[in-house]
Amino acid sequence: MHGRIRNRRAPRAGALLVGCLALVATGAWAAQRAPERARCGLDRVDARVRVTYVYDGDTVRLADGNRLRLIGIDTPELHTDHGGPQPLAAAARDRLRTLLERHRYRLRLRFDRQRRDAYGRLLAHAYLDSGRSVEIRLLDDGLGTALAIPPDLWHVECYRAAEARARRARRGVWALPAYRPIPAARLPEGARGFHLVTGRVRAVRRTRRSVWLELEGRVAVRIPRADLIYFVGHDLEGLAGHTVLARGWVHGYAGGLFLRVRYPTALEVLP
Repeated sequence: MHGRIRNRRAPRAGALLVGCLALVATGAWAAQRAPERARCGLDRVDARVRVTYVYDGDTVRLADGNRLRLIGIDTPELHTDHGGPQPLAAAARDRLRTLLERHRYRLRLRFDRQRRDAYGRLLAHAYLDSGRSVEIRLLDDGLGTALAIPPDLWHVECYRAAEARARRARRGVWALPAYRPIPAARLPEGARGFHLVTGRVRAVRRTRRSVWLELEGRVAVRIPRADLIYFVGHDLEGLAGHTVLARGWVHGYAGGLFLRVRYPTALEVLP
């Protein structure tokens, strides 16, 4: 699934269930069959850079002074101002440092739609001189979670498939209790950070800025209206009564807790 989902008649709830499950299964199956270089390789090189410092598993400093944030992956937080250090945060940083050391701290960058984030960091997909994706290497090791933030969606399927391989093998973070799905009704009121949350959709509510999927336990999934273009063809209202698995960072608000979902890969319909 790249970019926009093609516009078509909204399916019934039952068709949505089958379609979503087939999409997830087919994407992972295709990624396993196709060689990484053929399907998830580098199509162009926009910049060649040298890394001078590794902050954590997904952020480095470049020789020109820029901070580079890797696209497509979120690794455990290392620093206390983000609630860290979280389990395996140091392992993710050390693994990235080792990969860079083996390649003389040089990277090939492939830019996406956005060049910088809200913090002024450079955004890019990173490849080693060997042609291997840094993000896929870390995701395969279970040292991070696949992260899809529109509009930077190039290789979103590849990152999702690499994460799925690590989840099935229970490697890295996927062996930790904190990364196992938790029912919405059991999510503590003070929960923050990355979670996989399951729950039945009690209601679907639309506001001026968002679509809200209300789950049990005063937990909601928020889809910003600006990101609804990526959900074209998905019958969100048809999710009412179905059980879903949402992934993302949990935040608190006046009505309880919510997860913001910006792309369909962060929301699965469960049987």
